[in-house]
Amino acid sequence: QVVFALNQTLLQQESLRAGSFQIPYTTEDLIKHYNCGDLSSIIFNHDTSQVPNFVNATLPAHERITAQEIDSYFRQELIYKRNERMGRRVKNLLEEYPDKTFFFAFGAGHFMGNNTVIDVLRREGYEVEHTPAGQAI
Repeated sequence: QVVFALNQTLLQQESLRAGSFQIPYTTEDLIKHYNCGDLSSIIFNHDTSQVPNFVNATLPAHERITAQEIDSYFRQELIYKRNERMGRRVKNLLEEYPDKTFFFAFGAGHFMGNNTVIDVLRREGYEVEHTPAGQAI
């Protein structure tokens, strides 16, 4: 699986360099949607946007299964579990110091797709609000 993932990543990078493959959104798109608080946009709903996408229709059936297994592993280990840890840390701080005021800042990756840090905190009963860029806190 490691060799397959490495080969697929290299093939994608070669395609990007050759111009035959393009990322469906730009960094500017991410920034615009993030700043506008549009975390439910199509861009932010791709769970695998943080890791290479190995699953594509051109792969033979046995390689497609391998790609799906790797994609699932990355999503679980690199995205969901990370966001669970981050959410638990926030929750623990809030509970340990109820009389304190906190400001938490996260990178955009913590808000992408499903099972985000926000989702974790909302499941714990917290109300989470987006503060747009330039708005006083």
